[in-house]
Amino acid sequence: MMRMLMIAGLAGVLGGSGPAARAATAETPLHLFKTVALAPDGAHVAAIESDDLPSDTEVPVRLLIHDLAGNAVAIPLPCDGKPGCIPSSPAWSHDGSKLAFLLEEPGGATSDIMTVAASGGVPTQLLAFKGPLDSLRYGPGDAIAVLATAQAHKRLGRNQAAAALQGEIGVESDEQRIAVVASGGLQFVSPADLYVYEYDWRPDGGFVGTASHGDGDAHWWVARLYAFDRGKAARGLFTPGPREQLATPSVSPDGRQVAFIGGWMSDFGSTGGDAFLLDLDRPQGPLDLTPGSHATVTALDWHCGPGLTAVLLAAGNTSVITLETGKAATPLWSGDRALSAGGGNQSLSCGRHATAAVAQSFTAAPEIVVGPIGAWRPVTHANTGLLAPATARSIVWKNDGFDVQGWLLQPAGASAGTGTPGKRPLIVDVHGGPEAAAGPRFPSTRGTVRALLAQGWDVFQPNYRGSYGQGEAFAAGSIGDLGGGDWRDVLSGVDAVLRLGGVDPNRLGITGGSYGGYMTMWAVTQTHRFRAGVADAGVSDWLSIEGEAPQAGSDQVNFGGSVYDDPAPYLRASPITHMKGVSTPVLIAVGERDVECPMPQSQEFYTAMMALNVPTSFVVYAGEGHMLRHQANRDDLNRRTIAWFSRWFAT
Repeated sequence: MMRMLMIAGLAGVLGGSGPAARAATAETPLHLFKTVALAPDGAHVAAIESDDLPSDTEVPVRLLIHDLAGNAVAIPLPCDGKPGCIPSSPAWSHDGSKLAFLLEEPGGATSDIMTVAASGGVPTQLLAFKGPLDSLRYGPGDAIAVLATAQAHKRLGRNQAAAALQGEIGVESDEQRIAVVASGGLQFVSPADLYVYEYDWRPDGGFVGTASHGDGDAHWWVARLYAFDRGKAARGLFTPGPREQLATPSVSPDGRQVAFIGGWMSDFGSTGGDAFLLDLDRPQGPLDLTPGSHATVTALDWHCGPGLTAVLLAAGNTSVITLETGKAATPLWSGDRALSAGGGNQSLSCGRHATAAVAQSFTAAPEIVVGPIGAWRPVTHANTGLLAPATARSIVWKNDGFDVQGWLLQPAGASAGTGTPGKRPLIVDVHGGPEAAAGPRFPSTRGTVRALLAQGWDVFQPNYRGSYGQGEAFAAGSIGDLGGGDWRDVLSGVDAVLRLGGVDPNRLGITGGSYGGYMTMWAVTQTHRFRAGVADAGVSDWLSIEGEAPQAGSDQVNFGGSVYDDPAPYLRASPITHMKGVSTPVLIAVGERDVECPMPQSQEFYTAMMALNVPTSFVVYAGEGHMLRHQANRDDLNRRTIAWFSRWFAT
């Protein structure tokens, strides 16, 4: 089943009128909106923005404040123009007159809390802190809280580059704690022995948050829900089972309940699951508000309207609903565009009478929209008229009793490309996670998808078993079956695309990063259908990664127990144990200090390819982590990717 994206349906939301359409080139880069925050009075939207520009280091990031008439003021930063000057986490005072935000100074050793008037002007520094700050929030009486890590050894998060291993290991761990601004400094609220991942204020001045003991990179998957009060010990509220992670705690306005998302999630920040509600007065177990849903909840908010508002991913669509205890969900809006207030998850930023988000699709470039839910209008026109590089189809196919969904992108104008007339190469682009999803986002000017489309190649993005968008049963479908049902979903999806025609079955390629890198390595050990592969930050050996990655033990659910009790399931799912007979050339890339999928995983695969005399290339990006931070390195990997596929498609 196929569904063409309705471009006309987006015109009113994303600003269909304006300058003539223009192609995205190096001279007309895509403008990116990373985070948006709507003021409570709905009069202004703060946004963290950048452009898809070439850069030897990090692309410059700016903070702008937009009004609803389409005017914007750029906030001058004390470190403007310097690499590593990064504003983040904009948050509004309760009356909307003042914006607070975080500023990472070049080098990353110091972070500032800054404030500026809604009308703009030169910001004021509230304090400077030696270490990373994150998740700034205004609370009762306009008090300010943040997550603070003193004397951090690395940038926070498993996607960031690891600290160099030296000295005695395991003695000290970074401690991210809730802190409030007081007397020109920070006063810590949560204890030193808990690493806090996310939190929300309570009306009484306390907090609710998710946290775990030990290394924050290692233990998110066993985080619990806690209550935090100044001068008191943390109070446990809820301990999830091993097949459930917690995210986005949100306290009700009356302070009596906390809503959160619970589900099988492979990575912090890739949020999806069911919506749960817990009474704070008597936390005897949370209530699942979306049991058996065939959609994935990605965000919750009490401030978007009456009651609890949830944003969901439903196959290829985004939906917004209201949830109430004991009642059926009330649908508010559904459409085929992505809505995000920050990060990669579907979400909204809410004021008292309106909402804001960055709206986009595969064929409509991102813009900030504001308004009541479902009645948004654009307040920016930064990308108006930018030509889409592709047409997009949502494809649904059957496999193992599941309805599986994915996206087929075809170059705009769909020229025949090279080789057989009318038949184009197809690149299968497998998303990471696996608990994540490929969604309708406009291909970035300097991204891999754009580079592939520019060659005249089709791109297929399958949302295989384990992905978000079809409920918890589907997301948990890969448990105990890595490289099994999910791989069959990918392969049967390729067959569904081939049945449409227009694709050359003799020029198939496969690529992906993280779990997508694993699937690329796995693919070439299971089939000879692909002419070439590009594996970015993959996993070749589930047994050895248990001794290399800090989250060792998190895969016990996937493999039915500890690797030290029974290594056999780990080995069965490892590409490295199925290398004999591999003939597909593979380009392998990884960050030197990758925490999530450490560099030796790629090195093992490269060594095996060399030993078996299979064409391969191995690139290690110095100082980089799981996600390449430097645009120059991303550009280099794109060039190598295109050259690699071009080489083997020509043979």
